[in-house]
Amino acid sequence: MGVQQILQNLLTNPMYLIAWGVLVALSLSVLVWDLWKNNSELPSLMKFVWGFTVLYSGPIGLAGYWWSGRTQIDHDSLWRRGFRSVSHCYSGCGTGEVLGVSIAVGLLTFKTTGTILLSFTLAYLGGYLLTVGPLMQEGIGLNEALKDAFYSETASITVMEIVAIGTDVWLAGEAGMGEILFWTALVFSLTMGLIAAYPVNLLLIHVGVKEGMMNPVKMSA
Repeated sequence: MGVQQILQNLLTNPMYLIAWGVLVALSLSVLVWDLWKNNSELPSLMKFVWGFTVLYSGPIGLAGYWWSGRTQIDHDSLWRRGFRSVSHCYSGCGTGEVLGVSIAVGLLTFKTTGTILLSFTLAYLGGYLLTVGPLMQEGIGLNEALKDAFYSETASITVMEIVAIGTDVWLAGEAGMGEILFWTALVFSLTMGLIAAYPVNLLLIHVGVKEGMMNPVKMSA
């Protein structure tokens, strides 16, 4: 039995579905409680970012938040900045990808090529919008914000979506929206994209292409 078949069997196993659902629900509950009780001063954008990161990746996303996104972290570092940065990208791209795959398969009944193209397009759009919006709120003009988003986010989005969409197509194939594998493969592929794009964000921050998300302690100041 190959790796693909093993993963497909796992992703459609009822025990896995129940366990993962419980883990995601618990992770979201802990996140909401901590944001309300201990980190309510974080900007609404970062609450949105962490909410979607945990929704898509469950305990992995929660661990990333606890390690890098709380005002209670003992010190900041490149590694923590990198995770905040990739999570920021992930929340926008992931939402775009979910919409793209769902619209392509469920509404437009696209085959593989059309699904890939639409998913990539909406993932890029989601990723760029999540960068352009805050920049414009800071008073930066639309053209400059678009240029900055393209320069700083393209590499991260590209790697994330090549891995995520590639994994989804590899596992789900021509599965329809009514099939469990359609959704479980999509969620699994999103987390693979997050993991793949993390070192890219570290490199981009290290060489100065991205600044990385601000220390949460300073965000709340």
